[in-house]
Amino acid sequence: MRLSVLDQAPITRGNSPQGALEKAVELAQTAEELGYYRMWMAEHHGSDAFASSAPEIITAYIAAKTKNIRLGTGGTMMMHYSPLKMAEVFKTLSALAPGRIDYGVGRAPGGDQRSIYALSQGNNPDFDHLYEKLDVALKLIKDEVPEEALYKHTIATPRKVTLPETWLLGSSGNSAIEAGQRGIGYSFAQFFMLGAMRKEIFELYRYHFKPSEFLEKPEINVAYLVTVAETKEEAEFQAKPQDIARIHLAQGRMSQLRTPEQAKDYKLSEEEKLGIQKNRQIHLVGTAKEVADKLRKDAEVYGFEEAMICSIAHSQKQRLNTYRLLAKEML
Repeated sequence: MRLSVLDQAPITRGNSPQGALEKAVELAQTAEELGYYRMWMAEHHGSDAFASSAPEIITAYIAAKTKNIRLGTGGTMMMHYSPLKMAEVFKTLSALAPGRIDYGVGRAPGGDQRSIYALSQGNNPDFDHLYEKLDVALKLIKDEVPEEALYKHTIATPRKVTLPETWLLGSSGNSAIEAGQRGIGYSFAQFFMLGAMRKEIFELYRYHFKPSEFLEKPEINVAYLVTVAETKEEAEFQAKPQDIARIHLAQGRMSQLRTPEQAKDYKLSEEEKLGIQKNRQIHLVGTAKEVADKLRKDAEVYGFEEAMICSIAHSQKQRLNTYRLLAKEML
């Protein structure tokens, strides 16, 4: 199984946004050394909890600081950008780092309502034509002329560059079908929604897959939230800040991550304890062997080839430790 990285450039309590971006670079370099296959940067707006608001820029910078690891976005939030702009950005990235760039796209806004309207300059956001927007972007990336009148008389430059791999992010059967029909990869956000992963979603993707210039055969990866340590007890200690953050997120609150010591003193209600237990399906916590066994079992049951690991610890030391321990166990 391939292991890859999903990073959100988390800004933890007591640390700076600039530091979060510097740590993303360090993570990419470490992941490359450890044998991770790819690294994607997420897109988040309007939050002091994450510094990854412009993942394509971070991708370009990291590409210049690494040699082999694939890099891209997980994902670019399509609703905020024109198809022409997306095509030109990722063709430029692919020209600078040929054979290493992934164009990962998502339909979510990546921010709250205020951010959505600010990004659309006060215009009503278009939630209903995102797949059509993706189709136009894909044609422009391939140097084809779209049928839509608005894009028939322009080109996406630079032309004649290596095609980036294209992936659609999702957590539903509908997005799986759409990815398959377009011949692009499908990335399932297991860490995003409790109980959403089902075998039939991936079967739908494979059934509808049509080979394309982007992919010859179907490819699936699944993104997990992971905390690994040398012992189960230490992993639970390191995971509690994220456990609390997930509970607060479900309540509509997003805040910077506490230290494990601060989280230890946080008094959980019985309801919150139950919520954390349920979240263990999407937040994998334990030793490297325990987490690796879970990943291998899921891969066998659901039929995917790649796990993307998202680790959000308060300290960079702990975050890198998760990736190192897991790589030692699985790569």
